[in-house]
Amino acid sequence: MEAQCDSEGRVLLRGLTREQLTTWLVEELGEKPFRAKQIWSWLYVRMVSSFDEMTDVSKATRALLKERARIDSIEAHEKHVARDGTTKLTWRLDSGAIIESVLIPSAKRNTLCISSQVGCAMNCQFCYTARMGLAQNLNVAEIVDQVVQSRRLLGEDIQLTNIVFMGMGEPFHNPNSVIPATLIMMDRLGLDFSQRRVTVSTSGLVPEIERFGRETRARLAVSLNATTDEVRDWIMPINRRYPLGVLLETLEQYPYRKNERVTLEYVMLRGVNDTREDARRLVSITRRFPSKVNLIPFNPHDGTEFESTRRADIDRFAQILFSQGVSVTVRQTRGDDGMAACGQLGSPGERREPKRMPAPERFREALASWNVGEGS
Repeated sequence: MEAQCDSEGRVLLRGLTREQLTTWLVEELGEKPFRAKQIWSWLYVRMVSSFDEMTDVSKATRALLKERARIDSIEAHEKHVARDGTTKLTWRLDSGAIIESVLIPSAKRNTLCISSQVGCAMNCQFCYTARMGLAQNLNVAEIVDQVVQSRRLLGEDIQLTNIVFMGMGEPFHNPNSVIPATLIMMDRLGLDFSQRRVTVSTSGLVPEIERFGRETRARLAVSLNATTDEVRDWIMPINRRYPLGVLLETLEQYPYRKNERVTLEYVMLRGVNDTREDARRLVSITRRFPSKVNLIPFNPHDGTEFESTRRADIDRFAQILFSQGVSVTVRQTRGDDGMAACGQLGSPGERREPKRMPAPERFREALASWNVGEGS
């Protein structure tokens, strides 16, 4: 087994599944298997940050662990609380890079949105993170630590109920870290999140969707955002590699379990993907496989050429879906005053001008006529 290590060669314990931790302790440290269960509990139930806190582990073993291993792999950096209670937590990596997680509280659940990469390579035209480009993948420990340290930082008053991989990065561009991270989060002896409470979102990387369905029981979400190849090629360049037809056929063949549905995320862009015809095509798409639709008002940011669909038009779009029996929700915009809303994550100091994808001819005049960023 090849464990993940830091620059000093210390094994990152939160980068190991419980089975991997057991193997490492037995084969590398000569410990008995029961020791793994003890340490696992300290890592994920009591969420300690130092080996000295592991009081039922012998001093000799703790000394060896200090020498050979490491617990926390990220460092708390800043905390920003928006007016609606949405909280953006930023973390510093060993590389010096900054990543972001967002707590979205509500009456029934507390959702933590976590990152899987520093930046993103997908170049979705409406996404602020895309302006960073891709700087690096996160390892398993850096992903899992966002959950553990958020729990620790938020305290007992806020109980995390849901985890969504919808922060910085394309999770399926980093499957070797993301998939094991979901397994650690769902381990019943540790963080103990239900399978239906851990959701991973992708822009549509087809081979990784197939792998995800084989290797984890976490839930799948697909950032669809368009009902034609013409529009999706423009706003989501990944569609040029995996067109809608290929993506939808893959979702038809996905190994759904009982009562499982894929979430189709649909960012509402004014005049781009919000017509009645789009709604009707989306109805047809949802009938091909078990699914539900989450309509997401576009959250503006500096430099974007897009505007959000007006709320009345979003409601009309949703009503078309609902009238045809589609399970549909409209996401409430949260944290937009603190750049913590969907599509707004990213480090301002690391931005670059994104590669612009030319709009299809029929959209150009409308885009040019709007006062982008000022509303209407």
